[in-house]
Amino acid sequence: MTISIIPQPQQLTVGDGAFTICASTCIVSPVASTAVAAYLADWMRRATGFPIPVQSAPTNAADAIYLQIDPTADQHGAESYSLRVTSERIELQAPSAAGLFYGVQTLRQLLPASLEGAYPAPQALQIPVVEIVDWPRFAWRGLMLDTCRHFFPMPFVKKLLDTMALYKFNRLHFHLTEDQGWRIEIKAYPRLTEIGSRRAASQQPYPIQDLSEFDYHRVILDGTPYGGFYTQDDIREIVAYAQQRFIIVVPEIEMPGHSVAALASYPELGCVGSGYQVRPGWGIAEDVLCAGQESTFTFVERVLSEVVELFPSEYIHIGGDECPKVRWQACPRCQAAIQREGLADEHELQSYFIRRVEKILEAKGRRLIGWDEILEGGLAPNATVMSWRGAQGGIAAASAGHDVIMTPNTHVYLDHYQSSDVAHEPLAQPAILPLDRAYAFNPTEGVPADKAAHVLGGQGNIWTEWISTESHFEYMAFPRALAIADALWAEQPRMPYTDFITRLQPQLNRLEQLNVNFRKP
Repeated sequence: MTISIIPQPQQLTVGDGAFTICASTCIVSPVASTAVAAYLADWMRRATGFPIPVQSAPTNAADAIYLQIDPTADQHGAESYSLRVTSERIELQAPSAAGLFYGVQTLRQLLPASLEGAYPAPQALQIPVVEIVDWPRFAWRGLMLDTCRHFFPMPFVKKLLDTMALYKFNRLHFHLTEDQGWRIEIKAYPRLTEIGSRRAASQQPYPIQDLSEFDYHRVILDGTPYGGFYTQDDIREIVAYAQQRFIIVVPEIEMPGHSVAALASYPELGCVGSGYQVRPGWGIAEDVLCAGQESTFTFVERVLSEVVELFPSEYIHIGGDECPKVRWQACPRCQAAIQREGLADEHELQSYFIRRVEKILEAKGRRLIGWDEILEGGLAPNATVMSWRGAQGGIAAASAGHDVIMTPNTHVYLDHYQSSDVAHEPLAQPAILPLDRAYAFNPTEGVPADKAAHVLGGQGNIWTEWISTESHFEYMAFPRALAIADALWAEQPRMPYTDFITRLQPQLNRLEQLNVNFRKP
């Protein structure tokens, strides 16, 4: 029997024989692991057609699956687990419910991919005899979903979370506000969704034969109104669904740039003060939040107050990227703030803005994450940097003692083309990210060894300017997201790419059974 597990376990020993799942198979689980046991039992019932009862009392049954949480078994961290399959029983142990859950995903991948599909007739199934000791290399293993350029409804978000859980991702970076749309209900500012969630049109893709034909300034609008947003109840449901899969949802509320949807809703937040419309095209807008007026920070504080009530995440992402300074240069209030605060220029004004937002979040018991542009003008004291313009920003921040999350566009931007044959691919951002380069992602590459602990992990980013459907989103995400999952879990040195391709094929069959679209390598 072929063993195909992604991410690759740290230690895997294959023995002889198999454990047989049959009508009398049960799950034995103490109270501490009840939720994970229920998840496993529900999946196994659907997959096998057998009753698979869960019981808390020890049993000597030879066909039982034993789940145990032992907080002292944490030699490899809280998310570690050990899985022992013999011909008579299965034993899964972890120091936490999260580790137990990851062990369940491994157990799931030891069974045939066909079980992920339609409800089968009851059938005996075999799991190979194995012994696995496993743990993640990084604590932050994420994917980013941009819901602003194009909106994705809650059922799809849940489907994405299910697929992420299967491959042991534990962060969903939820990009919720942009120039092109505000996607989260804020009760203190109802116009953010009444006005800011809708735009008059959307920029359309166009065919190209070569990357040189891509033109950022070629704006073709469809003339069709577009919109959508998540209510606060939607957000609560998504967060709870993710928590059940040990995924933390990290919201991103963009500021001070990428804020035109907010300005269209509340024009007084901008330097100009009027004439804003939710942006129909992509690219970078010159209109940004005014950094020179106190009312802007009142707005930020009130928005974040509602955000932190909805998202229990320790981290709140505030963007901080691609903030043109043109409006600030011409704004009397911003120039007065530069003078009043003793700042050198508009770059330091942005740093001033980020520092004030950091204080707002710290007062609420949260930590700030921003894109690597927040390094410009001086980094806020306790900020975590998400490095996207290559790895250099992250290397610099880690070297200075700041925590970083690596998301370099060279290796993990899943909105890039998947091959050089762009004529036969849907329009994407004008760069190429093949599967083998995504697999080669190493978040600590170039980071001094004594600073590597500041690298919390990494994530794949999926910006959706050119991605308007769920099927297209999945096509761009998979299988490259599986390569990233492997890179964030497995210790160095990792298995060669050829080994990954061997492990990948059964996983593609699994994705097909789950009705998840993907690009064939």
